[in-house]
Amino acid sequence: MSNSERPSQILRNLNAKIASIPMILTALVVFVGGTAWTVLYSFTNSKLLPRLSFVGLDQYHRLWSTSRWLVSIENLLIYGAISLVFSLVIGFVLAALLDQKIRFEDTFRTIFLYPFALSFIVTGLVWQWLLNPDFGVQRVVRDLGWTSFSFDPLYNSSIVIYGISIAALWQGTGLIMCLMLAGLRGIDEDIWKAARVDGIPMWKTYLFIVIPMMRPVFITTLVIIAAGIVKVYDLVVAQTSGGPGIASEVPAKYVYDYMFFAQNLGQGFAASTMMLLSVVIVIVPWAYLEFGGRKRG
Repeated sequence: MSNSERPSQILRNLNAKIASIPMILTALVVFVGGTAWTVLYSFTNSKLLPRLSFVGLDQYHRLWSTSRWLVSIENLLIYGAISLVFSLVIGFVLAALLDQKIRFEDTFRTIFLYPFALSFIVTGLVWQWLLNPDFGVQRVVRDLGWTSFSFDPLYNSSIVIYGISIAALWQGTGLIMCLMLAGLRGIDEDIWKAARVDGIPMWKTYLFIVIPMMRPVFITTLVIIAAGIVKVYDLVVAQTSGGPGIASEVPAKYVYDYMFFAQNLGQGFAASTMMLLSVVIVIVPWAYLEFGGRKRG
């Protein structure tokens, strides 16, 4: 076929390009446009309604001098560290156990994954009941005879974020387990046989052979967990509503309260921009690891 008879690059796969137009417009107008709009108005003194009255970095200075915002950042760091470490460890251990071809594997997999099917609101209400000192775990243990037993994390301002983390781990670990299990099932069986023939202990096989081979799975899992950490909101509202006091505040709740209750859009936009920055900090390293390494290879 001559060059004149070949379709141009613009007309090639024309139907697919036309079908992708709504998605492209949505991404540009809603996501990119909305993000740019939020960042722009974070430099204004907008109150109930947005207005282009620029005040420079005043909203950010006010944000980082507010104790409520600082508490929310501290809680997010604690919640994030617990979620990252324990979700990965527990999820991988459960996946490794299920990968041993145990009996009733489908049943166990369903049981572990079932909490992920629940919304954060339902999960929060369930764990609010379980951690209630009057009729939850503490009451049950005391009725069994241990009258001095105390377990009320949601009512203790110094450890309330740990109580919220328990509910988050209960709901999210099942998904991490399934991702890890899919990665383990993708490992060639010959690798396991070779390791057994060489007399390599199982823990060394996992640590030095299997886990490095599952690098893409771990990176994807880390991004999913990190995205859930940044946007945590409904679980906190369902369990504590940010209390006791402001002890369990998180950035997403700070943004919501300032935009819809305090009627201070400028402050809410500034907090939203800081959350966006944290997402960028997560996405950029992931994109570099996923795509930068491939180009070098």
